[in-house]
Amino acid sequence: MLLLTDWLVIYEKPSRVVKRDNPGVQAPESPRPPAAQPVAPLAPPVTHYENFPVASLLCPPHLRQPIAAIYAFARTADDLADEGDATPDARLADLTAYRAQLHAMAAGEPLAPRWAAVFAPLQAVQRTHALPVPLLDDLLDAFLQDVAFSRDQATYADRAQLLDYCRRSANPVGRLLLHLYGVHDGPALAQSDAICSALQLINFWQDLSVDLPRGRHYLTDADCAAHGVDRTTLAALRRTPQTDALVMDCADWARTLMLQGAPLVRRLPGRVGWELRLVVQGGLRILDKVQALNGGSLQTRPTLGPLDGVRMLARAVRM
Repeated sequence: MLLLTDWLVIYEKPSRVVKRDNPGVQAPESPRPPAAQPVAPLAPPVTHYENFPVASLLCPPHLRQPIAAIYAFARTADDLADEGDATPDARLADLTAYRAQLHAMAAGEPLAPRWAAVFAPLQAVQRTHALPVPLLDDLLDAFLQDVAFSRDQATYADRAQLLDYCRRSANPVGRLLLHLYGVHDGPALAQSDAICSALQLINFWQDLSVDLPRGRHYLTDADCAAHGVDRTTLAALRRTPQTDALVMDCADWARTLMLQGAPLVRRLPGRVGWELRLVVQGGLRILDKVQALNGGSLQTRPTLGPLDGVRMLARAVRM
């Protein structure tokens, strides 16, 4: 899903980010307010690389903890769906229990110990900022679907069905952030949805070489049929002119969506506008690399390097 990628996460003070292949390194907690002040429980520290900034220096200080609480909620659910050696049925059971805890939290019921470190900070944010719980629930619904689809080797029939998955897996993130910033109008929400769906699709086309061997099929049946590509070819990661055309067509689709949503950066003032500029440019830069491979992301996962950050910043300034 959208969270599973590889940018640096920035805190108010310098901190190390833990990569998945280095579990022994611990990230320090984000700075605490003075002990004399009553504060909400702190969300767990971020411990993964991401493609997109989480509670970065561009984020207003008063929103860093709410954003970190939302991130911890989504990150924990993502780990339940994706990390370790649990069976699909065990993952589904854990996610169902996690979802029940979300609704118990929203109803003001006591928190179970297992995920109290996630739900206590989230409960405080939900109360102070009136977070729309259905958006959080949509994220969990998408995680459940992802596990079930992978278990059953299911595929998406067409782009409409894949976008419905993005509506639940990615779009709630943008809507939750706009909610915290007090932005609720229809055009802004539609542009946010376009950006978030584009980011999710870009993540798919970046990760083809990783997802396909794991039984995750995000190239739709309709797109495969239109380009004359069968699933056996994709499962073998065998590159052909047809698979190249398929990947490039899907990349064009993602770019179109991103450009539809990009004007939102000029509607959001100050820090949030700059944060969003970098998010958009991060997605577009990954897409540049996907398209530069001319379909080769079927076999090679493109990534960002330090020089890409310089290019993204220059492009963000020109937006």
